[in-house]
Amino acid sequence: MAAERQFAAGGVIVKKERGQLRVFLIRDSYGRWTWPKGHIEKGETPEEAGLREISEETGLKRVRIEEKLGEQRYFFTLDGKRIFKTVHVFLVKARAGERPVIQTSEIAEGRWFREEDALDTIEYRGSKGLLKKGIDSFRKRYCSG
Repeated sequence: MAAERQFAAGGVIVKKERGQLRVFLIRDSYGRWTWPKGHIEKGETPEEAGLREISEETGLKRVRIEEKLGEQRYFFTLDGKRIFKTVHVFLVKARAGERPVIQTSEIAEGRWFREEDALDTIEYRGSKGLLKKGIDSFRKRYCSG
């Protein structure tokens, strides 16, 4: 039996505030730290879905996609069904000073981390590499002296 396919999008949210690089992570409904993401709805591009999900889950509205970091692909089982999921992951720049408003119906919490703490905290397999890629790209764009 073929697996059902699901598509999602989200982003590594990074900002520079007071000279420091910060990464926004959420603790999902499974209690694990990751970046905001969610299903791509019919008619949406991955970019549109990623920005919508970030806005819904974090309340951050003044965010912009900088680049696509990659995709995560994995199988999981839900209600006895095998599902193959593809998640489009973008580097997303946030504005300094904007305060998040967490959507507690979907996520347990969210907060800004120092980059090294974000790398130590992120939990899903394969996520640390994309997170590091996003931090490095952001640093090249906005922190080079």
